[in-house]
Amino acid sequence: MGLKTYRPTTPSLRFTAVPTFEEITKSKPERALTEPLRRRAGRGSSGRITVRHKGGGHKRRYRRIDFRRDKAGVPARVAAIEYDPNRSAHLALLFYADGEKRYILAPDGLRPGAELLSGPEAEPVMGNALPIGRIPLGLFVHNIELKPGAGAQLVRTAGGAAQLMAREGEFAHIRLPSGEIRMVNIRCMATVGKLGNLDHSGVIDGKAGRRRWRGVRPTVRGVAMNPVDHPMGGGEGRSSGGGHPVSPWGRLSKGGKTRPKRKPSDRFIVRRRK
Repeated sequence: MGLKTYRPTTPSLRFTAVPTFEEITKSKPERALTEPLRRRAGRGSSGRITVRHKGGGHKRRYRRIDFRRDKAGVPARVAAIEYDPNRSAHLALLFYADGEKRYILAPDGLRPGAELLSGPEAEPVMGNALPIGRIPLGLFVHNIELKPGAGAQLVRTAGGAAQLMAREGEFAHIRLPSGEIRMVNIRCMATVGKLGNLDHSGVIDGKAGRRRWRGVRPTVRGVAMNPVDHPMGGGEGRSSGGGHPVSPWGRLSKGGKTRPKRKPSDRFIVRRRK
């Protein structure tokens, strides 16, 4: 997929870079594989805003995606590549030999008409899902499970890929996109190949309106507020706050580690991310 730029006939078009959607072969989703997606505008069960800067945006439907790839031994044909407004990666619509239809995350280079298979007997080629114990070392994988049968949780973003480094007993060492090397059970499923939509990181919105279409509301700087609204607010003239950057509730907001200390899964991390 490429990116489209514009001549700067308006200020918002000067830096805009949007996807060309060359890979997309079907414009409307498979209705039977979608469900309504309620918009909460950042509000929790009490009705209060718990996540700031969310609200509005275009109406969406959720696409149910097969993160388990548990139809072992049943061949499937790729019917179409589709856009998903709920994630950065594209989707592949699979028609299985038994008549069932499912969505999966589309690997880079997958085209309609390709034949895919999942399960221990599948070949380790792009788009096929296998237990990690059956995948040759050195291959790139995505859509990785953390617990056997629980569904994929790792490497699901556009252009993402992890590399299978080694196997030791019941665990394999996988280098994640962050640089972290993590042990994963060899019975967990993973899909061979890199995820598509590689140019997603180069998209430039160009104007605030495009952010609003996606449901992102404006962000006001803390130093531009009054002291009653933010710890960094107030001061005579233009003030930069005078202290370390903090959140509206006084927590240090830059450079701090967000992973909990002594998390049980620490024992599976061989090398921390960079």
